[in-house]
Amino acid sequence: MIFDAARVLIPFVLAFCIGIALAPMLAHYLYTFKAWKKKGGKGKGMGDDNGTPIFDSLHKEREVSTPRMGGILVWTATLVTALGLMLLGALFPTLFGVLDFVNRSQTWLPLTALIVGAAVGLVDDILEVSRSNGGLSLPWRLGAVALFGAFAGWWFYAKLGVSSIGIPFFGALPLGPFFIAFFVLVVIAIYASGVIDGIDGLAGGIFAIIFMAYAGIAFAQSQLALAAFAAALSGGTFAFLWFNVPPARFYLSETGSMALTLALAVVAFSADTLGDGVGVSVLPIIALPLTVTVATNLLQVFWKKVFKKKLFKVAPIHHHFEAIGWPPYKVTMRYWIITIIAGVFGIAIALLK
Repeated sequence: MIFDAARVLIPFVLAFCIGIALAPMLAHYLYTFKAWKKKGGKGKGMGDDNGTPIFDSLHKEREVSTPRMGGILVWTATLVTALGLMLLGALFPTLFGVLDFVNRSQTWLPLTALIVGAAVGLVDDILEVSRSNGGLSLPWRLGAVALFGAFAGWWFYAKLGVSSIGIPFFGALPLGPFFIAFFVLVVIAIYASGVIDGIDGLAGGIFAIIFMAYAGIAFAQSQLALAAFAAALSGGTFAFLWFNVPPARFYLSETGSMALTLALAVVAFSADTLGDGVGVSVLPIIALPLTVTVATNLLQVFWKKVFKKKLFKVAPIHHHFEAIGWPPYKVTMRYWIITIIAGVFGIAIALLK
């Protein structure tokens, strides 16, 4: 048990240390090339002809002076850790072979999700900082996310033989071929929660805690490679958080949020019936702040369409708290606390199942 725990915790520490070491170099280049938005604010939002004046008043100035693409640090630290341990394991199998967590059954697809999200998000970020009319349009980004979700869902269904999800205390719920459609829906929903990247330190802390929770679940289910991947991703995110606490040196932005959300979707499904668990069912609990973010966005749109007025001053709700006078650091720290409590509760349910 102690030895297995070390196989999970060592990648966590390595990814954190690699991220800390790489951060000054990344910050240097991001500031040298002025990798920030050329026009602050969100402008006109979906279903809002008057734009987003409250959000713009809170964040517009920082957006044109703080670099984007900080998410590069997260996925670079994770990939360097994974590839480094794989190489060391091949060269020195006796010493490092057990630390190699790259394998077909557990981590090929999560690593692919991380890379695909990082690449598509990076294209969006590069376009965002190089022109004044924004990056990839929402339909393009949603299309990329849905396409990957369809591929990943098919991989689980056709290659891994997964066609059901685990329900706590009830066992597996068969979905048959509808499993693929359900997978796509979950991936899109989690990606939509990426807009939580809006306050210094908020997204970094939340994602780091969520992935560490899933590392614990995977470890308890003897999915050691998956647990090591989730732990490494958590460590890389904690390294990013070190430089993202107020005042942020750089923002996570699309290359970070898309990489993390796609990877989270695959990790949750991997910790489900594939590992005789309930990873998907506990996702709304463990990732409670992400769940609330999507829910409040949908409620805001619904309220404006049906009642012709806003339910919140600004959505997602963490910006509403800012708008009513909460200091950003208070919002961030309370969200961290909620994520820790929700994560512990989700782990408990997953272990009891």
